[in-house]
Amino acid sequence: MSKTKTLIYCSLFTALIAVGAFIKIPVPVVPFTLQYLFTMLAGLLLGSRRGTISVVAYMLLGLAGLPIFSEGGGLWYVFKPSFGYIIGFCLGTYVTGRIAEHLKKKTVFRYLFANLAGLMVVYACGMIYYYIICNYVINTPIGIWPLILYCFLLAVPGDIALSILGAVIARRVRPVVMQYLSMPNTLLPNTEETAK
Repeated sequence: MSKTKTLIYCSLFTALIAVGAFIKIPVPVVPFTLQYLFTMLAGLLLGSRRGTISVVAYMLLGLAGLPIFSEGGGLWYVFKPSFGYIIGFCLGTYVTGRIAEHLKKKTVFRYLFANLAGLMVVYACGMIYYYIICNYVINTPIGIWPLILYCFLLAVPGDIALSILGAVIARRVRPVVMQYLSMPNTLLPNTEETAK
């Protein structure tokens, strides 16, 4: 039963990430979507291992040809400069989930710290990949300052807002998710999380 629940939850978050790719706010160069919100919640609610599985499944399905990335799908997507952010989602989800798993007190501010740590991983992967692909693969050079402006400064305020939203959601929802993902002999939510 636990494996079935894990499969269901991972599949649900894979689907949510795919849907989030099509909820867009127009921003130059790198489109702003709700993918980050759902990848972050995958780490917070499912944990580092399950959350990363759901994000990696999303990435592999998109590379296999399903049009679930923000601009389509297929192996050719690895040559898009923005693909680095998808790689970053995988690593960032693991970091966020790992930190959340080791929090002694499950507060909004501690969840926010986990989210921001994961977010920095996402941007580090995304910007490095963007720079390499543009300058050394597809021959459309981009300088460091335009990279910082378009791939960080214009995009990060929205993602910080999503990090705050994700922390609030996780504080409310995580005890319930942990209850249903736990082993059959654990029938009640974690008392530390529900007491607050």
